[in-house]
Order: sequence, then C-alpha cells, then structure tokens
Amino acid sequence: MSTAELHVVRAGALTTVQDLGRPGHAHLGVPRSGALDEPAHRLANRLVGNPENAAALETTVNGCALHAVGETGAALQAVVTGAPCAVTVDGRPAPWGVPFRLPEGAVLEAGPAEWGVRSYLAFSGGVDAAPVLGSRSTDLLSGLGPAPLRDGDRLRLGRPGERDRASAAGAADAAPWAAPPSELLLPVVYGPRADWFTREALRTLVTGEYRVSSASNRIGLRLEGPVLERAFDGELPSEGIALGALQVPPEGRPVVFLADHPVTGGYPVIGVAPRESLAAVAQAVPGTPVRFTPAAR
Repeated sequence: MSTAELHVVRAGALTTVQDLGRPGHAHLGVPRSGALDEPAHRLANRLVGNPENAAALETTVNGCALHAVGETGAALQAVVTGAPCAVTVDGRPAPWGVPFRLPEGAVLEAGPAEWGVRSYLAFSGGVDAAPVLGSRSTDLLSGLGPAPLRDGDRLRLGRPGERDRASAAGAADAAPWAAPPSELLLPVVYGPRADWFTREALRTLVTGEYRVSSASNRIGLRLEGPVLERAFDGELPSEGIALGALQVPPEGRPVVFLADHPVTGGYPVIGVAPRESLAAVAQAVPGTPVRFTPAAR
C-alpha cells in the first residue's frame, strides 16, 4: 500500500473527491453523483495513466493547494484539467493540461479558474478514499462519500499498478481544451409532465432567454429568466427524477438537475436534457446565456 499523502494547505471554496459516481442505487434514494465535467475527469486520469474511474479532485472557482508528503517517489505524476487556471509547484509555474512530476515535499497549487468553474486534479494511483456503494465520490445531497476538503485534511494516494504505469507510458501528452461555453445550448426531450404546462410555456422554454444563476451548484443548474405557466394547479405525488430533468418549482423557472440531484420529487418535470449535453453545464459561469432546443426522443 502506498504511503504517499496529500495534505490540504488550502481547500478552496468547494473541493471534493470525485470518480464516475455510484449509478444504480436510485431505488435506495442515492443519487449517482460523480464528476460534473466527466470528459475533463476522464482525461485527467488518462494523462496520469489511471483507470478512468479513479478518484480525483474537483475544485470550484478558486482552486486549492496541496502538500505532497510520504513516499511519493519518482513515479508520482499530477495533472490539472477542466477549467484553465495557473498551476504552480513550490511557487514555480507548472503546466496546465500536461502531466508533470510532483516531488516529495512539494506544494502543488491550482489557482482560480481563469475560464469556467471547475478544475480537476488527478494523481497517479488516484485518491484512495474509502468507497461507499462502490464509489469514492462526494455526494453533497445525501452526505455519502468523503466530506468536502478542509484545510489540514490528509488524502491518501493509491499506489500505481503495473497496468497504470503501462497506461501512463502510452498516455496522451497534453489535454485538448474546449473553451467554456459563451452560451449553453441544451437539447430537451419534453415530458414526463409537459402536459402540466400551457402551450405558451412550452414555446417559452425553447424561445425564452435564460441565464445561469449564481445559486447553481452540484445539485442543479438554477436559471434566471421567464416563468413557465402551468396549465392547471395541483400537486403531484413524489415520483422518480432522472439526471438532466428540468423540474419547475412553484416560482416557475426550470432547474436542470445535475449529478447530486434528488432521486424523487413532487414538482412537475417539463422535460429532460440528455446526459451527454450536461458536461458543458459544469463550466458555465453565472450569467451565461442558456437556450433550450427540442430534441428527438
């Protein structure tokens, strides 16, 4: 077992341990969770030779700083992907999107996001947090998984296996980067409760001008913009909610449910954004324009 650890010098606004989540437990009331920007997370693991589901760190807005201690050895590689940011090792510039060696005793800092919201820090061997229901992901809604990082915390790293070293030898050298969206364009499949809204509301959803609210988080993307009018009043019994569901609370503005979303709810769901369209949501800063477009079922 590896004795390499990361000591948290600066936890940042919200830094969590994330892998690809714990799907398949909605019947137990447990969300999927996992990295919001899955492509950035998968790429980070690929760059340091990890399996794609290895646990990494997801930062929010202002990054974090970590002190590498223990037997890190010559093989400890690190990389920062996702939202571009200044990266330093012991105060000296290090590359963003390119893997680099993290020496024992060094302090790695990922600075504030220059574009976007969330950066991903991966380390060879992965973050060795205790798995819960098969995942090391932090779930902010249910409280499962490791708690969000705090200053002074210690994170154990796994030891890279032979397969990981071989993967690292053939890994990509750098991360391709797609700029955070200047406008979010989200396809939406109407239903299951589209009939709870007027025809004008359905038209407003795909023609209205929405913007990302600063109240957004890992649970849901909250929007500012026009109200969606219901066809009739009433209450629904709680029913299942999928990732990407556009739930409309009483104030009438849709919320796009993300990785830590509740698995049931009583407000009507006017439509669902396909999972593959949600990665860009992770990097959409407050104020980003949002448009919805009808998608084929």
